[in-house]
Amino acid sequence: MTHPIEAKLTALGLSLPDAPAPAANYVPFVQVGHLVHVSGQISNGPDGLITGKLGADLNVEQGAVAAQTCALSLLAQAKAAAGGDLSKIKRLVKLVGFVNSTPDFTDQPKVINGASDLMVELMGEAGRHARSAVSAGSLPFGVAVEIEAIFEVV
Repeated sequence: MTHPIEAKLTALGLSLPDAPAPAANYVPFVQVGHLVHVSGQISNGPDGLITGKLGADLNVEQGAVAAQTCALSLLAQAKAAAGGDLSKIKRLVKLVGFVNSTPDFTDQPKVINGASDLMVELMGEAGRHARSAVSAGSLPFGVAVEIEAIFEVV
């Protein structure tokens, strides 16, 4: 039986990537009790890393697409933490989004909405979450967006 999140992904023409391996000396997630803290996932699409600075190289819509790719990687990590069983993911608790942006760019929340909107679309009410959306002068590998998350699992 297909899990509802997977069915919604298919309907949207999306799929979860393999859970990305860490790029440095850290683990992809840590579970404490029923909370899974997922390390920051960087914007990475089918053609590779999505790089650039919002306000100079990318517009809000392009940034939101980059944030969506982060959301897919976050879900992939949560699925891995849940032993490959999406039904064990009860809710998304929090997202913290970092946007590689120019000093005068102020639409970080609109960029991170790309991830937030996708999570709500995929998870329904369980996808509604607390959130921060902040500017960064640069991000690893020059990516446009990095997002970390906390999920509740059982």
